[in-house]
Amino acid sequence: MLAEQSYQRRARVLKAMAHPSRLIMLAALASREHCVRELQRLVRSDASTVSRHLSVMRLGGLVEGRKDGLFVWYSLRVPWLPRQVVRFVDCVESKLRRAGPN
Repeated sequence: MLAEQSYQRRARVLKAMAHPSRLIMLAALASREHCVRELQRLVRSDASTVSRHLSVMRLGGLVEGRKDGLFVWYSLRVPWLPRQVVRFVDCVESKLRRAGPN
């Protein structure tokens, strides 16, 4: 059985992905690094909201930032992550559809 710390770490990772805007940003970061302004336009949200999402993803260990002058450029810590996330979500969605409405 996994230690409680391991479950907490896993929960942080899942929480870091658990929002449509975060999933969109992860997909965008799979191709290249982006600054907050670019991600803001992508998810159609204000800078403070995007920054909060990035903070959650940073705490979850999914992204990292690189300061360059006035901008912070974000990239994925694990480049293959979006592909694996899509597979995971597709699998869960498929199983739920088969189970029928509850």
